Amino acid sequence: MSTNSFPITTLPAETSLRAFGSATMLQSGRLLRRWTREPAILVQSLIFPAFLLVVFDWVLGKTVTLFSGEDSLFGLVPMSALLAGMFGTITTGIALTAERDSGLLTRFWVLPVHRASGLASRLLAEAVRTLATTVILTAVGYALGFRFEQGFVSALGFIAVPVLFIIGFATMILAIAVVTSGRSALELLASICLLMLFFNSGLVPVDKYPDWLQPVVRAQPMSPAIEAMRGLSAGGPVLTPLLQSLAWTVGFVVVFGVLAVRGYRRAASE
Repeated sequence: MSTNSFPITTLPAETSLRAFGSATMLQSGRLLRRWTREPAILVQSLIFPAFLLVVFDWVLGKTVTLFSGEDSLFGLVPMSALLAGMFGTITTGIALTAERDSGLLTRFWVLPVHRASGLASRLLAEAVRTLATTVILTAVGYALGFRFEQGFVSALGFIAVPVLFIIGFATMILAIAVVTSGRSALELLASICLLMLFFNSGLVPVDKYPDWLQPVVRAQPMSPAIEAMRGLSAGGPVLTPLLQSLAWTVGFVVVFGVLAVRGYRRAASE
């Protein structure tokens, strides 16, 4: 039964791989077009991170460079790209709670489309949006003086890391968004992510934090991704932080994937 006053007949769902692919692409395109018209998503996923990148570079850039012995942009650009993906995903998660409450998910659920395309399309759209914002923020960093010192292939890897990271993070957001108290939980998570902004290896190298805080900064999910991106742009270790970041992504998917599927099905079929 939908949230309207009349019943909705559920049509048989498609089950073929071709139907899954076409429905996922179609719904991803719908989401991306809609997001471009929503100011809140544009602000959280691009304008706010770009503003932080410019401000941090102007205010703290020279100090951090002298303090760490390395151009601060090699940490600030990766940090801004990850923040863009995280805050953008949280904002779209909050929008998903509105779709759940309005019954829009139910309307899509009763259409004769592949059931798995609903979640898959959202993950794909998040990945595409993160890819676009990473490219734009890297261009902003380039205007500020950021340069790739490890070649073209490493530059492609640099841009791919936030996309990999956000697939796992978005899985967690989707799992939270489809529960009854999802909006409140996402708003709390946004506050936690804002706190993470000041305790990661992109703002200041880990070894510059107090000894008791270093394990926390090193272990939080942003830091391995930032270190992998730093290695791909400036040089340094890549494999270990990349594997750590991949472990975070796999962990998010494993822990929250089943919850997201069950919660989405329940929210869409009620």
